[in-house]
Amino acid sequence: MKIKFLGGCKEVGRSAILVDGEIILDYGLRPSDPPEIPLRSESISPKSVIVSHAHLDHSGMVPSLMTGMDMAPDVYMTSVTGDLTRLLGRDTIKVGKEQGFNFFSKEDIRKMDEHTHPVAFGDRIALDGSLGGDYELELCNAGHIPGSSSVYLRKESEDISLFYTGDIKTGETRLMESASASDFPTSDILFIESTYYGREHRNRKELEREFIDSITETLDSGGNAIVPCFAVGRTQEIVMILHSYGLTPYVDGMGLSVFGLFKNHPSFLKNAKALNAAFSDAQFVNSKRRKKALSEPSVIVTTAGMLNGGPVLYYLKKIHEDRRSKVLLTGYQIEGTNGRRLVEEGCVEADGEVVKVNSQVEQYDFSAHAGDSELKEIVSRFCRNGTGIIFTVHGDNTEGFATWLRENYGCDAIAPQNGEEFIIE
Repeated sequence: MKIKFLGGCKEVGRSAILVDGEIILDYGLRPSDPPEIPLRSESISPKSVIVSHAHLDHSGMVPSLMTGMDMAPDVYMTSVTGDLTRLLGRDTIKVGKEQGFNFFSKEDIRKMDEHTHPVAFGDRIALDGSLGGDYELELCNAGHIPGSSSVYLRKESEDISLFYTGDIKTGETRLMESASASDFPTSDILFIESTYYGREHRNRKELEREFIDSITETLDSGGNAIVPCFAVGRTQEIVMILHSYGLTPYVDGMGLSVFGLFKNHPSFLKNAKALNAAFSDAQFVNSKRRKKALSEPSVIVTTAGMLNGGPVLYYLKKIHEDRRSKVLLTGYQIEGTNGRRLVEEGCVEADGEVVKVNSQVEQYDFSAHAGDSELKEIVSRFCRNGTGIIFTVHGDNTEGFATWLRENYGCDAIAPQNGEEFIIE
């Protein structure tokens, strides 16, 4: 089996792995300014694309694989991931027009949709390799966002298998049932995300209480609490938390459209009734109602989660001088994003100008990724079941993780670089 890494190595973003020159696992973009995309050459002509989940850093560039292709590749993902990937693709075209990049067209999205095969968790699917039906695919619940999958792929002719965690969460959240590593198939090779290697997540209930207390304090002082969120997963989680504590938020941005898609796929949710109740109590905002949302003490849940575009920039420009107000970041901020700049420098770029944010800025770890102990438990299970080769990907310290694995498990652990290729027999 030949493995080539096209992105997501020693970084968070633009995940992409090429298997045997004909199967791609994820094909995302890194939401920096400008966005970074996977390595690409004319020789890359995949037969199949497997999408783990619908966050831009894993799915955002899949439509581009349809461009100029006489025979478009087949695309495999869960049904909700398919719906979300189309939604995010259309938004990427819109953002690209505003920011000056053009990766694919609406026709590419249509072609992707035409060649998409929805896959249910646990189904075994034969993929058309160069030898015809040479690969077997299974998707497993990854617990990250609705529809998120870990990928099992077995090459039958060589009797060799791999397991790609994608973004994975084995702890509890309000939105999702957690992944269960004990249910995963055994494999020869493991690709494991490393986002939170070396870092543990705080107790979720304590974190929620601190988050709610901070918002309540802001409202009591007469300020506005701006809560930037990823549209897919995080917006819905945060609205559910606020609702459970009796707070009614304004909701602005794509998170509302994503909620509409989630309602069509209740089987992928932990508690569809609770999610519906939370959004039924929220107040929805469009561009004409944003001024009203700020006219009183309020909590506003809005995109984008890393502050790279979206309605959040409108709110930041309006409240940036108000020391009573707060910006409550809810997740990881990738290097090169507005969110990272806000944390490190106290300013953001909005509409071509640098805005100094004097409002209070707080960061909360509502991560949907496995923490350090969860990652190590996943690895432990695979190693006990015979996995001999582990690639650490999708993280800022993949080298440290690989070193820890070699020292503690004696396995062949590698932190690959983008563009690096391996042949495994």
